[in-house]
Amino acid sequence: MPLQRSADLLARARALVPLPGEPTQPVYLVGGAVRDLLLGLDPIDVDLAVEGPVGKLADALGGAVESHDRFTTATVVSDGRRYDLAQTRTESYGHPGALPDVRPATITEDLRRRDFTVNAIALSLAGPQAGELLSVDGALSDLDGRRLEVLHDTSFEDDPTRLLRLARYQARLGFVIGQRTRDLAGAAVALGALNTISGTRIGNELRLLAGEPDPVAALTALHALALDTAIDPAFSFDSDHQALATLALSALPSDGRADLLVLAAAFVDQPADRVAALLHRLAFPAVDRDAITEAADSARALAARVATADTGAEVAHAVGTAGVETVALASAYVPPDRVQWWLQDLRHRQLEISGADLRAAGIPEGPRLGAGLEAARDAMLDGKATDRESQLNVALTFAE
Repeated sequence: MPLQRSADLLARARALVPLPGEPTQPVYLVGGAVRDLLLGLDPIDVDLAVEGPVGKLADALGGAVESHDRFTTATVVSDGRRYDLAQTRTESYGHPGALPDVRPATITEDLRRRDFTVNAIALSLAGPQAGELLSVDGALSDLDGRRLEVLHDTSFEDDPTRLLRLARYQARLGFVIGQRTRDLAGAAVALGALNTISGTRIGNELRLLAGEPDPVAALTALHALALDTAIDPAFSFDSDHQALATLALSALPSDGRADLLVLAAAFVDQPADRVAALLHRLAFPAVDRDAITEAADSARALAARVATADTGAEVAHAVGTAGVETVALASAYVPPDRVQWWLQDLRHRQLEISGADLRAAGIPEGPRLGAGLEAARDAMLDGKATDRESQLNVALTFAE
């Protein structure tokens, strides 16, 4: 399929980036946003490059501004859209995996520092060059060929996070990985490139991968490049884990987190303390780390309990306090009807009474009150106490 190049490219870009007035410095839409516009897609990321300080453009866009002085960058959130601004620059690396040392440069030099050729494209948004498309050699032909290629042979050595981005773009765009790039990636993995960067940087990229619209495809691409076990031998997303994640996702309700569920599927049956330690090293937030570890460690046992539950109350007791990701993952081990009963119905049912009603009826605070409420809840889940009066009667009977 040929690229969608049309006369309205600049108009679509300006609709994406409503510049207030005419900027006094060259401004370019760069990277994935240009790539996606050329492909006829709706851009996910909006990156702007400015030849000069970014402050004036950040202020002009309005909204909330967060500055990042070291890299002469800023992030602006305006009208619900996020803009990442950066001064055009070139980069050098003091050693493999180091954060880059940067200095101001032209847009042409800026494009040469980028990760993949299809992201090394810029569209001028202002001035006499407005509408001009700039790119590194091979970028547009690689885009036409739906091919991912790095710009230079030390790309993965300089910045090993590009290995994870390679998997992410391959999954999101459905592009093929060029043979040279595939060979360079394989060599970098074999030489332990990921060991030269912090767990936080790896974790940031892994969270982006798992947050893709199709997280199974994203982690499958990661596995195809042997990056899962390169991160840690306990982390595997082979065909068995892929199948497990796919089944579990089909049961996940809308309030569940697909990213956490798919990562949990990759860690199934691994020791919980090892998973937790790895996620801590990768700087996962505590609440996400706990959800992943719980699901990976307890989904199989939860499935065994649910499999023997017949009534609504028995299903509820089998699930206990498990999160929705854990319950969805359990559905991959048993016929999903009982799990779906909990996820789609039982967990949403609420008692029409509370502890205050029992205290008003003379039941003191303590174990008796809790036992009464639990009995009423079980009766409600079993369809035996469907209104306030019947629930109160059950609760008082068990509490007295």
